[in-house]
Amino acid sequence: MNEPAWYYDELRHSGVDYSNPSQVAVYDERHQRFRNYRKDSEAVLERLGVKTGDTILDMGAGTGAFTLHAAPLCKTVYAVDISRAMLDYCRQKAAARNLHNIVFRQGGFLTYEHTAEPVDFAVSSAVLHHLPDFWKYLGLQRLRRILKPGGRLYLFDIVFPGTESDIRGQIEAWIGSMTEKAGAEFAAEVETHIRDEHSTYDWIMEGMLTRAGFRIDQAEYTNGFGAAYLCTNTG
Repeated sequence: MNEPAWYYDELRHSGVDYSNPSQVAVYDERHQRFRNYRKDSEAVLERLGVKTGDTILDMGAGTGAFTLHAAPLCKTVYAVDISRAMLDYCRQKAAARNLHNIVFRQGGFLTYEHTAEPVDFAVSSAVLHHLPDFWKYLGLQRLRRILKPGGRLYLFDIVFPGTESDIRGQIEAWIGSMTEKAGAEFAAEVETHIRDEHSTYDWIMEGMLTRAGFRIDQAEYTNGFGAAYLCTNTG
């Protein structure tokens, strides 16, 4: 895809550089200290209502936290990530599990070109914050066009509450909780996220989703700034 010089380069990392293969296994190990990949994936699949013949786009598939658990339950999973190292790691895991219905593609919200039929579902977990808000909105518009009309999106990300009066205190508490759950090195990655990446406010995220053509069916916010949106493509 040939884009003008001013187009955002989403292949250039913000925060930790997960194009580095040595970081990928470390990422996977650290996240599993406080995440249950299977449990989380099964909950998302149930909420979406995925069936055997369905197709799913996993935008920001990473090491396969969702893709590897979704593949046995559907027709095809399109695993998309900007990091080739992440995709290679996921591909190795898929081969070990004898999974052959995963299509691996390097790209992201702004660069992935979907050449197959529109998908039934899209899932994206902790990825959209890598884009500034202007580009988040364009990325969501592109994602909606990959979904079938009436198709559903599950989006999870770090989102800040616009009504919080002591945001500094809440951030410090979040960093402290991550230190306890995953160690000081992961807590340092959380600090990098806050300083260098592009998490936005809840009211901005909800507005972007709606204006991009999604109906927000459910929006859930947690104390650790986690936000989960279950949406329907109204196009």
